[in-house]
Amino acid sequence: MLNLGRLGAASISRIIISFFLLFVYVGAAQHQDKVNFTEAAVELYPDAYNKSIAGDVDYKFRILQDVDSIFLDAQNLDISTVLLNNKKVKYRNNGKTLTVYKPYRKNRTYNLKISYTAKPKQTVYFIGWDSLSTTHQIWTQGQGKYTSHWLPSFDDMQEKVIFNLNIYFDKDYQVLANGKLMGVYTKGELNKWVFTMDRPMSSYLLAFAIGEFDKKELRSSSGIPLHLYYHPRDSLLVEPTYRYTREIFQFLEHEIGLGFPWRKYDQVPVRDFLHAGMENTGLTIFSEGFLSDSIAFNDRNYVNVNAHEMAHQWFGNLVTQTDSRSHWLHEGFATYYALLAEKEIFGEAYFHWKLYETAQKLKQDSLLNGGEALTDPKASSLTFYDKGAWAVHMLRQELGDLVYKAGVKQFLERYKYQNADIEQFLREMELVSGANLNWFKKKWLSGTTFPYQDVKDILVSESTEVAQFYHLQDALISTKEERQSIIENYWNKTESEYLRAKIIETNFEDLSQAFLKKALETNNLKIRQAIAINAKKIPLELKADFESLLNDESYLTQEHILYKLWIYFPEAREKYLNHTINTIGFPDRNMRILWLTLALVTKDYNPKNRTSYYEELNGYTDPSYPFEVRQNAFGMLMEVIGLSDKNLLDLIQAAQHHSWQFRQFSRKMIDHLLEEEGMPKRIENLMGKLNDEERRYMYTKLKKR
Repeated sequence: MLNLGRLGAASISRIIISFFLLFVYVGAAQHQDKVNFTEAAVELYPDAYNKSIAGDVDYKFRILQDVDSIFLDAQNLDISTVLLNNKKVKYRNNGKTLTVYKPYRKNRTYNLKISYTAKPKQTVYFIGWDSLSTTHQIWTQGQGKYTSHWLPSFDDMQEKVIFNLNIYFDKDYQVLANGKLMGVYTKGELNKWVFTMDRPMSSYLLAFAIGEFDKKELRSSSGIPLHLYYHPRDSLLVEPTYRYTREIFQFLEHEIGLGFPWRKYDQVPVRDFLHAGMENTGLTIFSEGFLSDSIAFNDRNYVNVNAHEMAHQWFGNLVTQTDSRSHWLHEGFATYYALLAEKEIFGEAYFHWKLYETAQKLKQDSLLNGGEALTDPKASSLTFYDKGAWAVHMLRQELGDLVYKAGVKQFLERYKYQNADIEQFLREMELVSGANLNWFKKKWLSGTTFPYQDVKDILVSESTEVAQFYHLQDALISTKEERQSIIENYWNKTESEYLRAKIIETNFEDLSQAFLKKALETNNLKIRQAIAINAKKIPLELKADFESLLNDESYLTQEHILYKLWIYFPEAREKYLNHTINTIGFPDRNMRILWLTLALVTKDYNPKNRTSYYEELNGYTDPSYPFEVRQNAFGMLMEVIGLSDKNLLDLIQAAQHHSWQFRQFSRKMIDHLLEEEGMPKRIENLMGKLNDEERRYMYTKLKKR
C-alpha cells in the first residue's frame, strides 16, 4: 500500500505535504489456531443511497482441535441469521465479534451461514450519491481498517480463505472484485456479477469497486489478463496514466522469478481514495489524482505506484506477514521492486538518484530522531518504505544478484499462500547463500541508526554521477577558490540532467546570470524546472528566458514561473494571464486555481468576466469536487480572496470527510479561522444550515473558545 497525503504540486503560496504516510497496524488480531477457515461464498447487495450493505456469507471450516466456540470479527454488523450445517445455533454478537457456540470436534468440517446488514462508517465508501457530483462510486479500503466492517471475516492476517463473491447492483454500473469474473447475469433491475478465486488470501485484501467504468484490455506474455479501468470522461488519459503497465508486469515476473500468483490483474482509479493505492488481491484501487495527461506525466505519474502495488501481489498478498513486526516484508520489498521497475524504464541514473534522495531523508531522521528499527511495528512510513528498500538493496549487494534472487524465489515458493515473518525469510536466504545474516539483522533490521556511511559507499561505487556530486560538495567545503568556478567545472564535466538539476537545486545562490542563461538554453525539462523552483527573484536581464518556462511541458514548472513572473513584472501580468488562460494543470487543478486567483487580484483584468472567475474559484470548494481540488481552493481563497459563507459551509462539511488527510487540513483551517475577529459569530449564524454531525462538531469548537 502507498499512503496518500496531498497529491499534486505544492502551491507557490503554501506548503501542504503529507505523502506516502503509512497507517501502522496497532495491536495484533486474535488468532484461532484450532480452526481453519478454508472457503467463503459471499452474496452482497450494496445500497448506494442508504450507504448500507445486505449480505450473506457461507464459510467452510475444519476443526483442528476440539473447541466449544469459534468467532469471526464483525464490526457493528446487524446479524439476522446464523446457521451451522443448516441448523440454528447459539451465538453472541457484541458489536465487535460474532461468537458461535457448539462442541466442535477435531478433524470435522462444518458450514457456517450468516445473514447480516451493515452500515459501515469506514472501509466501504459511497462517493457522490448524495451530492451533485457527476461521479458515483462505491469502493472498499480494508487495510488498516479491516473488512469486518462490511463482512463477518477475520482481522487476523493469518487466516487465509478462498473468497468467491456474487455482487448485485444496478446494471448501468460496472462492478469489480478480487476474483476472476465468471459472468454477469440480469436479475430484474439488478445485475449479478460472479467472481471466483482458486487460491486463499487474507481478508483485509478482499475488495470491490462499483462505478461507471470502461476498460482497456491487455495481456501479459505469460497470458495474464490486465484490465485498465477508467471513467469514460477520462478516456484520453488512459495511455499516459497506465503507461508502461505491461512492461512493469513482465519485468516483475522476470525479476522475481515467479509467475504472477493470481488469475487476473485489474486496476481502477477512484475518487477521494484514502491512499495513493491499495494492492487488493488481483485488484489494485488507486487515487484518481494519479490520472495524467502527457504533460502531467513528466512531473508526477502513476508508474511508481503502479509498480509498487503490483509488487505487493507477491510481497504481501502471495506471502503475508505474520504480524506488524514483519511489515518490512511487505513495504520494504514493494518499494524496492518498484524502484527496480523504474530503473528498467527510466534508467540507472534515475534509480540511483532516487536512492540518494531517500538516503538523505533517512540520514536526517537518524540524526534528529535517532532513527527507527524496521522490526518496530510503530515505525514510520519513512522507515518501512525507504529504509526498508535500502535494507533489501544492501542485502542484494552483499549476497550478489544470483544468490539474492534464488533466495527470494525460494522464500516465496516455500510460503506461498501462507504467512511468514522476518526470521523465516532470513532462514531461507541463509539456506541458499550459506551466509550468516546476523550482521544484517542487527545493523539493518533491529538497529535504529541509519548506516549512512555504508549507503554512501555503495552509492559512490555504483553511480559515477552521485560520486561526482559528493565530490563537488566536498570541494565546495574545503576549497578557498571561487565557488562558481568549481561548480562550472563539475557542470562542464557531466551531461547528466539529474546531476545538473541537483547542482542548481543545492547551489542556486552561487550561480551567476550567465550561468543561469546557459542552463536555461539547454532546453532540458529537469534543469529548467530546477531553476523555476529555486529562483527567488527573476533578473530583468533574464526576463525573456524565464518567460520561456511558461511553455515547458511541466505543470509544476508553469505554476512556479507564472506566480513569479506575475510578482516581478506587474506591467506584463495581462500577457502572462492570457498565455495561460486555458491551462488546467494536474487533477487538483493547480494551474487553474492559481490562474483564477491571480486574475481576480490583477487590476482591470477582463472586468466583464470577474464575476464568473470568482464563481468558478468559489465553487471549487463544493463537495462535488475531489478533495485535492477542494483543498487547493480552500487554501488559495483563505490566503488571498477570503471565504464566502458557502466556502465556510463547505469547509465545515470537509472537517467530517472520510479522508483523514483532508479532514485534518480542514480542521486546522477552522481552528485558524476561529482566531479571527468576528469569525465565531459568523459561524454561529450558519449553524442552522449544518447537519447534526457538523453542528455537534462546531458547537464543541465554539465552546472551547
